Amino acid sequence: MAKKIVIDAGHGGEDPGTSANGIVEKDLTLKISNYLHKRFDELGIPNEMTRTGDVTLGPDDRPTKAQSFYGNSKDVILLSNHINAGGGDGAEIIYSLRNSDKLSNMIANEFAKSGQNVRKYYQRRLPSDPSKDYYYILRDTPNNESVIIEYGFADSTGDDPNLLKNNWEELAEAVVRAVANYAGVTYSGGSSSANTYTVKAGDTLWSIAKKLGVSVDELKSKNNLTSNALSINQILLIPTKNENVSEDDSADYYVVKAGDNLYQIANKYGMTVEELKSLNNLNSNLLSIGQKLLVKKGSDSANQNDYVVKKGDNLYQIALKFGTTVDALKSLNNLSSNLLSIGQTLKIPSSSSSEIVYTVVPGDNLYQIAQKFGTSVSAIMSRNNLSSILLSIGQKLIIP
Repeated sequence: MAKKIVIDAGHGGEDPGTSANGIVEKDLTLKISNYLHKRFDELGIPNEMTRTGDVTLGPDDRPTKAQSFYGNSKDVILLSNHINAGGGDGAEIIYSLRNSDKLSNMIANEFAKSGQNVRKYYQRRLPSDPSKDYYYILRDTPNNESVIIEYGFADSTGDDPNLLKNNWEELAEAVVRAVANYAGVTYSGGSSSANTYTVKAGDTLWSIAKKLGVSVDELKSKNNLTSNALSINQILLIPTKNENVSEDDSADYYVVKAGDNLYQIANKYGMTVEELKSLNNLNSNLLSIGQKLLVKKGSDSANQNDYVVKKGDNLYQIALKFGTTVDALKSLNNLSSNLLSIGQTLKIPSSSSSEIVYTVVPGDNLYQIAQKFGTSVSAIMSRNNLSSILLSIGQKLIIP
């Protein structure tokens, strides 16, 4: 049965939603929803929007509007787009009690591939009647497959504000990939995924390399692949001309690692995103592992052995910034707790330390493991060639 999509831009009109760090929820959810509408049109998936402008939709109006297009059929997917608040960091997906977690899991996987950490995907029950969904947009859209997507926290002290302001198209494209694959529709990338290839049935690294005019070794190197095994719907990064940046000794360059984004790299070298993009002739925010970027000479703060703690810092963020772990930072600096003080000087461990092999135990998930070791979900997935966030007890993971 062909799927149809209803796109719900959360809040609107007299209800702005959350506002922080220059982000207004009602405005960003509308931009995301317009993007999804355009991309689903391109993929030939029928779709409608609950609002196309800055209008107010109340708890009674919104579910009614959502079901006015395709009714309460089970082949309708409702995507309710939101921006979170409360000081956390990362995406969340809430799915209705009547549905399985399959779609939410697929969205979580695609977020991770796009560099956004996922806190959780879950269901929430109404305290006064646990047989019903807590959120009215799920509760009052019977039979539809309804999910709430929280793309990140506007008030986060982590990287969410930058991702939401500057990388929202890539996050929206992650949802497009997940929904297309879930609906059984052949996915083709939009402008934000021009440098990626989605593996199809029958593909091999050799056939893909031949089709794209690159070598198998280049594909494996760019995607940090340790074998020739591929999985259907796996996203491969394609070598671009920006990888051929001169390695002249007079030029400084940075090699992109798993989990990197333009905003982190620009901040690391004291540059703006626009300066970084201009210097490297980039026309999108998409990066590929192993890509070489020109940066300002002599401005790499990561070459210093010390780091001075700033307002809003925590050990996890500092460890992630310098490619180390919280435990390594605490050990080197003789810290007995995670508490930091502004102006405190921390010694940064050498980046030459060996990788860690971690054995999965009951209750583990990738997000907890990434947080424990001060890395990202996408970095772990890339290093271990994982195409899913599902883990098995006893599985060995290499922690970058």
